[in-house]
Amino acid sequence: MKTKGKAGSSGRRERRDFSAEFKAGAVRMAAERRATGGTLAEVGRELDITPNQLREWRRQQRGAPSFGSTEPGETVEQENRRLRREVATLRQEQAFAKKVAVYFAKESR
Repeated sequence: MKTKGKAGSSGRRERRDFSAEFKAGAVRMAAERRATGGTLAEVGRELDITPNQLREWRRQQRGAPSFGSTEPGETVEQENRRLRREVATLRQEQAFAKKVAVYFAKESR
């Protein structure tokens, strides 16, 4: 891990590198704390890292993509099925909204 502290007068921190062991330990600690009612922010303050960094490390450990799937542990096939159902529902809602708009357009004449 590189040195802690502020870099120059801009108030920004230097980029720090963390070992795989540190990341695994931080994720484990966060999981234990969350189980007992703690928060990621508390763990982050103790370890001097951001809660978002803990979330990213957790995603990496689970093998989940950092962007995309919103369901933890969801495979690509499951995500595709879920998204296809979602698209079908949205299309039905859109068709209904169009019919309602036509109805109210006729009423206002």
